[in-house]
Amino acid sequence: MSSPLRPPARARTKPSSDRPDVQSGSLESSLLRLINDHQTTAIRLREHTEKSKKEAIKSASRVSELLVEAVNGGVEECFVNEKRIEVEIRALKGTIMRFAKQTDQWLASTHAINNAIKEIGDFENWMKTMELDCKSITAAISNIHQS
Repeated sequence: MSSPLRPPARARTKPSSDRPDVQSGSLESSLLRLINDHQTTAIRLREHTEKSKKEAIKSASRVSELLVEAVNGGVEECFVNEKRIEVEIRALKGTIMRFAKQTDQWLASTHAINNAIKEIGDFENWMKTMELDCKSITAAISNIHQS
């Protein structure tokens, strides 16, 4: 098998002086054949080089696409995670606001209960004071009535 870089091997011929049927133009035809072979080999070499160049460009392009996809994949994953985190933040913010309102309501209810208990204590104290006043008045009336 012949390599595209070298011309195919040819059988060696006898020098023209050893051949009796040599024509005067055989040297010229040999040179033309050599030039023609050289041009054919040069064309094949150019085609092979061009083909290799196209394959190299295609491979480099594919490598570049794969690198971009790999980088973009990571960026896309980060972007998706960022969006997911933002959604969670909004949900947590809403939950925090609800808990804050509920806590404020509980505090208001606790203060109301404390005030009611305080008022009950004040009322009980007032009742004891009234009871003592009534007992003193009753004792005074009783003393007046006995005298």
